[in-house]
Amino acid sequence: MRRGGFLPIILIIAVISFLFDWYVFSGLKTLTSDWKSQVARTLVTYGFPLLSVIVTIVFLVSMGTMRGTKGMSHFNEWMLSLFLGFFVTKLVFSIILGLGDLGGFFVGLYSLVAEPKASTHFPSRRKFISELAVLIAAFPFFGFLYAMVRGKYDYKVHRQTIYFDELPEAFDGFTITQLSDIHSGSFDNEAAMQKGIDLAQAQKSDLFVFTGDLVNNHSDEIEQYIDNFSKLRSPYGQYSILGNHDYGDYVQWDSEQAKAANLDKLKRHHKDLGFRLLLNENVEIEKNGQKISLIGIENWGKGFKQVGDLKKALQGVDNEAFKILLSHDPTHWEEQVRYNPVDIHLTLSGHTHGAQFGVEVAGIRWSPVQYRYLDWAGLVNQKNRYLYVNRGFGFLAFSGRLGIWPEVTVITLKKKMA
Repeated sequence: MRRGGFLPIILIIAVISFLFDWYVFSGLKTLTSDWKSQVARTLVTYGFPLLSVIVTIVFLVSMGTMRGTKGMSHFNEWMLSLFLGFFVTKLVFSIILGLGDLGGFFVGLYSLVAEPKASTHFPSRRKFISELAVLIAAFPFFGFLYAMVRGKYDYKVHRQTIYFDELPEAFDGFTITQLSDIHSGSFDNEAAMQKGIDLAQAQKSDLFVFTGDLVNNHSDEIEQYIDNFSKLRSPYGQYSILGNHDYGDYVQWDSEQAKAANLDKLKRHHKDLGFRLLLNENVEIEKNGQKISLIGIENWGKGFKQVGDLKKALQGVDNEAFKILLSHDPTHWEEQVRYNPVDIHLTLSGHTHGAQFGVEVAGIRWSPVQYRYLDWAGLVNQKNRYLYVNRGFGFLAFSGRLGIWPEVTVITLKKKMA
C-alpha cells in the first residue's frame, strides 16, 4: 500500500485512539475520585492520557514526514511501536471499563423499572471496574515495553530432527543452521544483535543457510554489520537467497537504474558476507562421496513479488536426488512445491516473522499472522514433504517482539530406519 492510501487509515486509527484517551481519562477520574492527595490524583488522572496524546501526535507527525526514498527510520519504528503499545493498552482498558459500564446501565435500567425509587448510581462499582481495568491493562503496557527493550533481541534456538527415507547415509545426522529476515536496517543495538550471531555460530552446524530479507530497503543497511555476520561459517558453506524486501520495492527511487544498482550492490554484499547467493539455481553438497541438492530461488510470494523460477532452479538436478529448497515466502511451498511432481523433501522459508507478536506456550499457538498465512511458523509435513518457517532473526516496523521471539533454527537430518 502506498503512502497516500496508508495515511487516511492512520488518521482514522488516531481518531479512535483519541476517543480511547477520553474514555480512559473518565475511568482514571473515577479511580482517583476519593484520593486525598491532589498531586497523586492529578498525575494519575491526567498523566497517562496526556502522554498517550503526545505519543499519538508525534507518531502522526513522524509518519507524515517520513521520506519515501528512505522508508522507516529507527525513530519512525519506535514511534509506531510506542503508539501500538499505548493503543493496545487503552483498548484493553476501554473494553474492561466498557463492559462494566454496560453492565451498570442494564442494572440501572432494571432498577428503574422494578424499583423506581431506588438509586441507580453506583460509584463504588465503577471505581472497582476502573481498578480492574488498570490492573489488566498493565499487562499489555509493560509487555510492549519489554518487547521493545529486550524481546526483539531475546534469541531462541528452535531444534527440529526430521527423518527421511531418501536421505543418503552419509548425511545421517547432518545439521543445518537457518537464519531468516535479518532486516539489518532496523537494528538499534549492535551488542545485543551480536549475541544472536554468536548463538547461531555456537551451534557448529554442518551447513548455514539464510532465507531472505537481509535489508529493509537499501543495500547500505547491511554494510555496518558485514564484519558481524561474516563470522558465520560452516564446514559445508554458507548459502543465501533474496526476500521480498531485498528488491527495494517499498521505497521511491530516483530512477529504475538506481533501483537496479541497489539490488546489484546487495548481491555483492552477500558475497562480502561469505554467502553464496542462489538465484534460481542449485548446488550439490557432497559428503563422503554422496550428494544432496540445495536449491535456491528468488522471491515468490502470494500477493508479493514473484520472480522465483522453480523450474529453472531445478535444471540439472537428478530426479532421485535428495532436495532442500530455500524459498523466502511459505506461500510458495503452498502454491508450487507441496504438490509438485518433483519431490522436494525439505523447504526452508521465513517471511512471516510470526507477526513478532503472539503466544506459543503450553501447546497454545496463536498469532494474528495466522489469519494471513496458512503456515506461519515451525514445521509442516504434507505427505513427507516438509516445510520449516523460521520466525525471523530481526524485526520490521514494530521495533519489538512479544511472545514470538527472534529465532535461530537448527535442523538435523536423519535417515529413517527401515
